Amino acid sequence: MSNMSEDIQYAGFDTRPPMLNRTDFESWQQRIRLYCLGKDNGENIMKSITEGLFKMGMFIQTPAEETEGALQPGPERARVFTDLSAKEKERYKADIRAKNILLQGIPIDIYTLINHYTDAKDIWDNVKMILEGSELTKDDRESQLYDEFEHFHQIKGETIHVYYVRFTKLINDMRNIKITMPRMQLNSKFVNNVLPE
Repeated sequence: MSNMSEDIQYAGFDTRPPMLNRTDFESWQQRIRLYCLGKDNGENIMKSITEGLFKMGMFIQTPAEETEGALQPGPERARVFTDLSAKEKERYKADIRAKNILLQGIPIDIYTLINHYTDAKDIWDNVKMILEGSELTKDDRESQLYDEFEHFHQIKGETIHVYYVRFTKLINDMRNIKITMPRMQLNSKFVNNVLPE
């Protein structure tokens, strides 16, 4: 039987985007992409994030006849939602969805820095600039993972399966920020830190 926190986690898995952890932008970036692509209209949501807002363009009304019988283009006006094809409407709706997903996936302190942007691409680019560009953040994360690896051991009462899952997650987090270690070192660390019983 699972516990309540696992039930809540599973129930919320698809209804809420992954929350950004300041020290692990790379992982969040990958998870948010997968989250977006897993949604209906996911490819268009990602286009909104990477390419920017859908351009509505202009609409030329039906040609009008001139007095001499020659057709002349009608007046030009900005297109509105009802002028769009079904495919264009899906792309337009994806802009709104993309912005909502990104804003729900960032903590309040970062939200206050970027909440004035009106499209998903601007939000994405600015969050990326704030977090990915900071070498201090990368160094902090690297230092934290090295320290975690150095002190990693099986916790009393922990099953071998849970120990293995925790170890695998740590190694995956290290690989996400390009920390690599020889397989022999990883195997030794795992085996040497299992409790004797």
